[in-house]
Amino acid sequence: MEETSLIKLVLFVIVALLSISITKADDPYKFFTWTVTYGNIAPLGVPQQVILINGQFPGPKLDCVTNDNIVLNVINKLNEPFLLTWNGIKQRKNSWQDGVLGTNCPIPPNKNFTYIFQPKDQIGSYTYFPSTGLHRAAGGFGALNVQSRPRIPIPYANPAGDFSLLIGDWFKTNYKTLQQGLDAGKALPFPDGLLINGQTRSSFTGEQGKTYKFRVSNVGLSTSFNFRIQGHKLKVVEVEGSHVIQTLYDSIDVHVGQSLSILVTLDQAPKDYYIVASTRFTKIVLTATGALHYSNSQAQVSGPLPSAPAGEFHWSMQQARTFRWNLTANAARPNPQGSFHYGTIPISKTFVLANSAPVINGKQRYAVNQVSFINPDTPLKLADYFNIPGVFSLNSIQSNPSGGAARLGTSVLGVSHHDFIEVVFQNDENAMQSWHLDGYDFWVVGFGAGKWNQGSRKSYNLIDALTRHTTQVYPNSWTAILVSLDNQGMWNLRSAMWPRQYGGQQLYLRVWNTVQSLANEYNPPTNVLLCGKAVGRHP
Repeated sequence: MEETSLIKLVLFVIVALLSISITKADDPYKFFTWTVTYGNIAPLGVPQQVILINGQFPGPKLDCVTNDNIVLNVINKLNEPFLLTWNGIKQRKNSWQDGVLGTNCPIPPNKNFTYIFQPKDQIGSYTYFPSTGLHRAAGGFGALNVQSRPRIPIPYANPAGDFSLLIGDWFKTNYKTLQQGLDAGKALPFPDGLLINGQTRSSFTGEQGKTYKFRVSNVGLSTSFNFRIQGHKLKVVEVEGSHVIQTLYDSIDVHVGQSLSILVTLDQAPKDYYIVASTRFTKIVLTATGALHYSNSQAQVSGPLPSAPAGEFHWSMQQARTFRWNLTANAARPNPQGSFHYGTIPISKTFVLANSAPVINGKQRYAVNQVSFINPDTPLKLADYFNIPGVFSLNSIQSNPSGGAARLGTSVLGVSHHDFIEVVFQNDENAMQSWHLDGYDFWVVGFGAGKWNQGSRKSYNLIDALTRHTTQVYPNSWTAILVSLDNQGMWNLRSAMWPRQYGGQQLYLRVWNTVQSLANEYNPPTNVLLCGKAVGRHP
């Protein structure tokens, strides 16, 4: 970056931070400049256009520490608007930095936007990715790892190394063609392959006898996968910011949008071992392989690939129930996770959200409680802040499914700051679902088959359910979560399966406090982008 541009950026950051007190003086700053461009590579052997960040596919790994101040200037060199969202970063009091179309205007071509945010009181393995259109099908995603502060202990010995594995389904078809198909009312085709860190074969090197952390994330569009390493046990230690009871597994299912950290001890003979990811619940099984390379290896990978689990949905649901909060371990703060007794808090309101796949106006759409979401030209957060009429109305979606014809709409549920809500995701389809909530993590207290009813609460885990930001819902089943609404703002609740999100399976929670205070929510940043009906307004 030229010196004058750097000076301008530094001055802007100083003004922005003076205008909204989002930081503490002792929290370090980390500055980044990311340039988003097109590139041509051949991940599956066929040259195709992808989205690069600083020339990289996947994008740069963003490493930070709890409470770091991230100042990240995104320069859009694509020929269309672009946004990044920070999957799992709560953006405390600051939905202005969330990077989705309900909160932010996209960055126009040849323009820039500087994100300023903190992973406030967070640790763990996360990702970032483009939230605009189907850009995610072309790349632009990467790992976002939040390390613990040095003075905060972690419930395991420091590993000898730390690897980020971004695994997901991939399409040879250009993302614009895929998007045009969805716009025409067609379903997304079956993917052409799986990639690990943008490749069909990756290698990770470690020393015999030492233990390494593998941060595994599902960055795909629509497909669950199973992860395993030949001859090695997988010890899960962290799931999306929660330290969990440390349990050994032969293999682990990871659903779309999810992340977790695994410890692997290199305790076998010195050779190379297969790392395998294969699709789950698909008629055609796609597989990507890598290698765990012992530094003193005497042989290349050999033998059959380790097998995927024989069981399917029931097996996977049973495994999901074994992920439990480590009550005595701390997370980002020194107090134990279990000191928050979520199971004793009265529920303020219950929402039952049923996904569906209706045809509306002759086109395949996806809906929640019979409303298929459409993004207005003006971000909801801007319309709310400036009191712009005609963009959305509160409670434009019912809190329970009631049947009737599906329709297009801009769904916003109004909820109160500091409420404690129960959300049930009801999946009456024969397909897997994955749901994500921005601005929060939540306790996944129950999975069950069939229809949820009030008696289903008897099966809830009200003691040590883990918190996470993305949960799976099995076919013809339900998943229940509890959420403490302690983060005011406009927050996207969406299908993490991107074709469904793009086709309308999403809504927003407007978490509101009638007492407006910077203690509850920050003002818009001085560099806020304006579009739609917000053009010409001044924060």
